[in-house]
Amino acid sequence: MHEETEDHVEKGLAGMVILSDEKERGLALPREYGVDDIPVIVQDKRFDDDGQFTTGTRGFIGPIGDQVLVNGTLAPFLDVSTDVVRLRLLNASSARIYDFALDDAREFALIATDGGLLGKAVPKDAIRLSPGERAEIVVSLSPGEKVTLRSTPPDLGVPQPLSAPNAGEDTLDVLQLRAAEELRALGAVPIKLAEVTRMTGRDAAVTHSFTLDGTQINQRKMDIGRIDEVVEMGSTEIWSVHNNMSMPHSFHVHDVQFQVLTIDGREPPPELAGWKDTVYLEPNGVYRLIMTFTDYADRNHPYMYHCHLLAHEDDGMMGQFVVVRPGQTAGDIPTSHAATSTTGRGPRIQELHHVH
Repeated sequence: MHEETEDHVEKGLAGMVILSDEKERGLALPREYGVDDIPVIVQDKRFDDDGQFTTGTRGFIGPIGDQVLVNGTLAPFLDVSTDVVRLRLLNASSARIYDFALDDAREFALIATDGGLLGKAVPKDAIRLSPGERAEIVVSLSPGEKVTLRSTPPDLGVPQPLSAPNAGEDTLDVLQLRAAEELRALGAVPIKLAEVTRMTGRDAAVTHSFTLDGTQINQRKMDIGRIDEVVEMGSTEIWSVHNNMSMPHSFHVHDVQFQVLTIDGREPPPELAGWKDTVYLEPNGVYRLIMTFTDYADRNHPYMYHCHLLAHEDDGMMGQFVVVRPGQTAGDIPTSHAATSTTGRGPRIQELHHVH
């Protein structure tokens, strides 16, 4: 809900849509839903003395909880019956950045991020996810053991005094995995997963620049009646996104998936080399994102881009773009879309995020 997203998510409004195709189904990956293929929707919460949700502590990033819910459950555990389990992680918190790891520091296989499978599995011992980001990991287990998925202190890239007030020094248990005494063998994760062709700057004809500062993008707050960018269908563009602060932000683009070309001029790490639609922006960093707009042209109906820290989004850290056919210009936003109420709040606009 426009300008009320944080409030609704704090009350639990979050979900997951799992997509697959023939190529994914052709791989020897865990895929028995609820048995070896598990959605893990993670939200941090605070409760008052009566057990009701309360906002509680707030940092620059937004509200910070002191307890973790997984799929709506406090202190969750999972009985595991196979020697590997696929966890589909979604950071569904409104503000907290997680650094998911296992309590014994064992490695897991990272197989997918926001936009689907990676080219090959990446061995990792931790994965940082900001609000809205997703990752799929495969964890190996031995009979009879217990291991806990937890969030260790994430590297926010902020000066030390600012880390703790923004949940940068917290350790939280997320989900305990309890292996049965006998486990069904599923086999190793395939070496090759998907075809992910890395794009290059030579593929792009247009560059747009976005500077995030305070809760504004390019020194402007969201105006539901204003088109900020016009994109031609079929074009490949670089969006250069600069976090101009010593505090965290993130960036989420509707309509398309993108690849991270560079971070401060350097190639991205393997966990950011696949298809994405949300990326954490470290303080004072410049992220060059490349994307192709292949369909869904409509000069009158815009898409959004915004910071995915929901307090920032609600405060206006958002812009709009339209995808037009060659030769077209931006049209007029329909009155029903652009109208505002007498309270100054915008219309009730719902958002369905890409979850692959």
